[in-house]
Amino acid sequence: MDRCVVLVDAGYLLGAAASLLAGEPSRSRITVDHAALIQGLRERAEADTQQPLLRIYWFDGAPDRVPQPEHRRLRVMPRVTVRLGALTRSDGRWAQKGVDAAMHAELTELARNRACSDVVLVTGDGDLLPGLMSAKEHGVAVHLWAVQAADGDYNQSEDLVAEADERRVLDRTWITRAVRAKDLAGLCAPPPAPRPEIAAILSAPLPEAALAEAARNGSAARAAAADRDPEGTEEPGGAQPAAPGRAVPTPKDLAVLRAPGQSAGPANGQHPAPGPAPGPAPAPASALRWSSDKGWIDRAGPLGEPAETASLPTLAQLTSAEQRWADREEDITTVGGDPFEVGQVFARRWMERLPETVHLHKLSTMYPRIPHRIDGELLRYAARFGLLAHKDDQIDEHDRYAIRAGFWREIDVRAAAEHVSPAAPAVPAPASSVVPDPASSAEPSAVSAPGPAAGPGAGPGVPGGE
Repeated sequence: MDRCVVLVDAGYLLGAAASLLAGEPSRSRITVDHAALIQGLRERAEADTQQPLLRIYWFDGAPDRVPQPEHRRLRVMPRVTVRLGALTRSDGRWAQKGVDAAMHAELTELARNRACSDVVLVTGDGDLLPGLMSAKEHGVAVHLWAVQAADGDYNQSEDLVAEADERRVLDRTWITRAVRAKDLAGLCAPPPAPRPEIAAILSAPLPEAALAEAARNGSAARAAAADRDPEGTEEPGGAQPAAPGRAVPTPKDLAVLRAPGQSAGPANGQHPAPGPAPGPAPAPASALRWSSDKGWIDRAGPLGEPAETASLPTLAQLTSAEQRWADREEDITTVGGDPFEVGQVFARRWMERLPETVHLHKLSTMYPRIPHRIDGELLRYAARFGLLAHKDDQIDEHDRYAIRAGFWREIDVRAAAEHVSPAAPAVPAPASSVVPDPASSAEPSAVSAPGPAAGPGAGPGVPGGE
């Protein structure tokens, strides 16, 4: 068949591009316009082979072979097929497993079935040499493309270079049409002032230091007593040296510190100094949610979920079976999987299916917090797009920030259209230099419903959850 096929080793192409543009092979140092890259590959392949394109095969690795956002964008492009191998971490470095074998199998199968007359290989791995030789034996012309090496030397196997029918080097000018090095300047914002409970923990001495301090205090007290009573006439039941101060604040102290205008009360058997009678006790600012004795404590009473929050329906409650099928179809074919886009899609569906706009008004007044039932559903929806971190099955903090930023941006746009007065200004779209909100506390796994989470606009004084 007179047509061409392009087989791309994404690890080689993007890693070599990162070395060329950013000085190191880490793909996190570059941004890629995948649509422009695919279009450039197609145009160059058709020009070099003088044959129409049949298909571009994109071979890459992913944790547990779960498609990442870039893979979801690529596989819905016309004439692009994504093949994923495993991505494993060894000695502190990520390594692809099974990608070379998949490329070898695809190359030999295309040649054996005479599916094309020309094959373009974008790779540098010598393990493909047997597949390349087999394709040539079946009458296929093999074009080997390389990325300009950062050090001016080969970044391909010399055996591959020697065996290929044609060779081309993709230079810096061609690469920069679709790939840019990230500007890392200014990514780190100045650290915010720590919250009182964090400051209390940081200022508390370590347990070993506290014990040593207590021992020193006890020795000094005994020496002072000996000086006062060298003959030992003091009765054993006399005054004892004051116990050293508490070394580490308890969770109860931290909860009190989080309440504005509150201070930690006496503990560990210490009695307050005499003074005027205290007024009525203020309403508690925190509630026990978990203890080592009782485990999780159910919320109840006034400290439970407010009625207006409990009345907000979840997306699952608003979605019919037909809509669920249509949503899944849209997720596969249209949604790219970018965290900000995922939050927008979820919010758009939730708002479109609301039976009345009063729910939108209620949610707008809760900014920047998302009710825990809706937030848990949002994070579980985001987990479908491969946004779970491979190590501990949690969504990365930066991605959680972007997901909620997209959610609130869509809510704000709809609220403005419905003339609903939101409680905060519009949420700006996150750029590549967005720093995760320091107020966001550690989240539970995305497969469990977390507590109310801080939205993208939460400042240092807004806690991330209950």
